[in-house]
Amino acid sequence: MRIELKKRLAIASLRQQDVSIRAMTRILWRSPSTVSRVLTQNSSPAGYSSVPAQALCTARRRAGRGPAKLCMQGVRWRVVLTLLDWKWSPQQISGTLRLNYPTGPTQHVSHETIYTAIYAHPRGELRRQFIACLRHGHNTRMSRARGTDRRGQMPDMVNIHVRLPEIDDRLLPGH
Repeated sequence: MRIELKKRLAIASLRQQDVSIRAMTRILWRSPSTVSRVLTQNSSPAGYSSVPAQALCTARRRAGRGPAKLCMQGVRWRVVLTLLDWKWSPQQISGTLRLNYPTGPTQHVSHETIYTAIYAHPRGELRRQFIACLRHGHNTRMSRARGTDRRGQMPDMVNIHVRLPEIDDRLLPGH
């Protein structure tokens, strides 16, 4: 759980007053494990200070996430946009990149990455242009579980228990 700077300041002042971790958790409305983790991860030999602790937390969050596969300035993004303009689906683009660069997995982009890059844009004209390149052109991404599953269902299906009595005789072929 993320701790904001105000809480870090409170932790630093309570730490200087030698308040126990359990007492800090009651004051801050946080769990003891969270406060203990904040203190152990961000303390220096000189003690706990809120500003360096926030800087360490920010550095850890940035280091934990790798670079984006489709950044706006990259060559792959321009290739993907060109193929989207040609009305290719993200699955086709992903497969084509795998075929064109079989030994370069850094050039591969999954269709989910393409969808995420398109739908991650803030609202505006550029976002509308990207979504218009998709075949369905939905404004938001919809999960497959958003409604009832209609696969394998036959329309106007008659239950087997409601069949006619002459069918039970099986006199005609096909009954």
